[in-house]
Amino acid sequence: MRSKIFYAITLLVALFLATPVRAANPDHVKQLLTTGECYRCDLAGADLQHTHLIGADLREANLAGANLTGANLEGADLRRANLRQVNLTQAFFTNADLAGSQLVSANLTQAIAYHANTKGAILGDLILVNAQLEGSGISTGVGSDEWDETMPD
Repeated sequence: MRSKIFYAITLLVALFLATPVRAANPDHVKQLLTTGECYRCDLAGADLQHTHLIGADLREANLAGANLTGANLEGADLRRANLRQVNLTQAFFTNADLAGSQLVSANLTQAIAYHANTKGAILGDLILVNAQLEGSGISTGVGSDEWDETMPD
């Protein structure tokens, strides 16, 4: 009898503590992988590991919690995209446009992002272990074109 009560309580606690999981729209994932264009797509939580998204149009896309480990986003347009809690471990996004995006609590471990535009991006709580971010402004939150103007002499 005690074990039944214990299991019932455990189940109820798990149900109350569970948080809703957002899943990517499968049609949007297919569209991105087929065309490379996914303006305003819902890709939250999508598994996009090791995908080749060179020059992809991801403007205003919701990529919150997406896994882009090892993805190639060179020259991708991520303006105003939601990149909260995205995993960009070992991702390559040189010359990507992240202007106005929300890059918060993201994992950029071993990521390579030379000259990525971050003008107006919201950046915070980033994991930057062994990341190569030259000319991107990611470590400071300003675009590379604003770097000289914001740094004291």
